[in-house]
Amino acid sequence: MRNLLTLLSLALWCGCAGSTTPRTLFNVRESGAVGDGKTKDTASIQAALDQCAAAGGGTVVVPAGDYLTGSLDVKSHTTLRIEKDAALVGSPDLDDYPIVKGRWEGRWIDAHRALVSAHKADHIAVVGPGTIAGDLTIGNRQMPRRPCVIELIECQDVRLEGFTAKQKRMWTIHPTYCENVVVKNVTIRSIGGNSDGVDVDSCKHVVIEGCDIESGDDCIAIKSGRGMEAVREGRPTEDVVIRDCTFSDNIFACIGVGSETSGGIRGVHIEHCTFKQAKTYAVYIKSRPGRGAYIEDISGNDLNVQTSTNGFLRINLLNSGLQDAEPVLGDEGIPTAKNYRFTNIRVNCGTLVNAVAISPVKPLNGLSLLNITGTCAKGITLANIDGVELHGIQVTGFSGPLLGTNNVSGTGLDGAVSIPPTAAGPPVVPATGSNAVGRATGNPPTREAP
Repeated sequence: MRNLLTLLSLALWCGCAGSTTPRTLFNVRESGAVGDGKTKDTASIQAALDQCAAAGGGTVVVPAGDYLTGSLDVKSHTTLRIEKDAALVGSPDLDDYPIVKGRWEGRWIDAHRALVSAHKADHIAVVGPGTIAGDLTIGNRQMPRRPCVIELIECQDVRLEGFTAKQKRMWTIHPTYCENVVVKNVTIRSIGGNSDGVDVDSCKHVVIEGCDIESGDDCIAIKSGRGMEAVREGRPTEDVVIRDCTFSDNIFACIGVGSETSGGIRGVHIEHCTFKQAKTYAVYIKSRPGRGAYIEDISGNDLNVQTSTNGFLRINLLNSGLQDAEPVLGDEGIPTAKNYRFTNIRVNCGTLVNAVAISPVKPLNGLSLLNITGTCAKGITLANIDGVELHGIQVTGFSGPLLGTNNVSGTGLDGAVSIPPTAAGPPVVPATGSNAVGRATGNPPTREAP
């Protein structure tokens, strides 16, 4: 599958970059855009995008200048090319971002449309080397949900390449219900809580390659919806390759898998990446009872974790994220987890691996940690896991035991000390009352459990 995605990436590149002829170029200046950073150019840029779509496709060119704009709608067979020294600058006026339906923390809600948006479009691209900058004054969690920089919903064959994106207190790039997506050589700079870099939400066949992401929150988050709404929709995230990227986050994890996982997550492969700074964990796999579905076939190979405050890897399937108002009840609501494999890892971190927040009712089936070197403050703690494989763990600097376990089976466990058992927690039962969120387990809402 990864070879297929490589071919897909090249095909998208060749197809979008090589098919343009002079009569399929649409310059936003010719449509009236000024690019002085003061005049709102929304209507002029949208006119160029509409002309391009009416002509059957082509490239909309944004030449040098600062183009103040509200939300833009990209249609099928369109490439939006932002030239060197050009910037799309988000308007500070929320009225310039129409209200649509968008995903937020796993649920469909009223949301302001993104600065660059597309809905049910195919063969689209946004390419650099210019900049797309969300307005830094409007990004926060108030409702309706604030606009992303780029949001793509139910799109096919998407290429995002070679530009810089800036954002504050809101997700930067958010594909939802998309297939065949390539995010390549994109630089992301975001600040503040909830300012994730790329959130992959119920998508299939995604490549994130050669990107440089410094984010206020998760650099990359893999999601698939929350609660019974997502279970009924049945839209998993599958086949995601993250490779040759550099990450630095200032609030949470560099790569987060979850915590909205109710549609299922399968086949996330992280390769040849550098984690310059992780505020909590470099890789965090997270969910909770009430989500249901599965998180399986997660792997990392050739990862360089330069600084990670809390640690390299955390697996928390018991108490991460908000409980849904309509959770998946009983044992069915406990996520199924299997086949996690991390090999050839170099670390300078706090805890090497923290994988104890796993339900004894549904243990993790398969965890391999192979050829890990470097320094860490604490070792590995594991609970409720079958099929563990540990080999080549050569780390120094830790205090206490290297390995602590409870209810764990597998190989490479010699010398492990016993740690306290992990409780399954209360069963998930129907919520009651007007404030259902967080009440399904009797616990208050919590965004994450670091």
